[in-house]
Amino acid sequence: MSPFRASSAVLLSAVLALPAFAQPKPADGALVGANGMTLYTFDKDTAGNGKSVCNGGCATNWPPFMAADSDKPSGDFTIVTRDDGKKQWAAKGWPLYYWAKDTKPGDKTGDGVNGTWQTAKP
Repeated sequence: MSPFRASSAVLLSAVLALPAFAQPKPADGALVGANGMTLYTFDKDTAGNGKSVCNGGCATNWPPFMAADSDKPSGDFTIVTRDDGKKQWAAKGWPLYYWAKDTKPGDKTGDGVNGTWQTAKP
């Protein structure tokens, strides 16, 4: 194996060993999760009240962008507590969700669904 290839393999394994970027991040005019998938907000939530109203079947179609217990709020990104006690990321007070019908990074098929779901903006 060439020295370049060996060092590339070591670098790649080091990068993969890093913890996933937990907070939402901007990409192509939207906020995305660590997996690169678009995040959404729900108009029936109330910004800043620390809760999500999308539970049960709603959360099946719109999976919450979960936060680990060790994650810490920073800047516009806060953490809300769901009805089940689990933690979820929020941007500018709005809880963040994925859309089950998005299939790859860059998809934004949930924008405007039922007139209540919006692509989360940076």
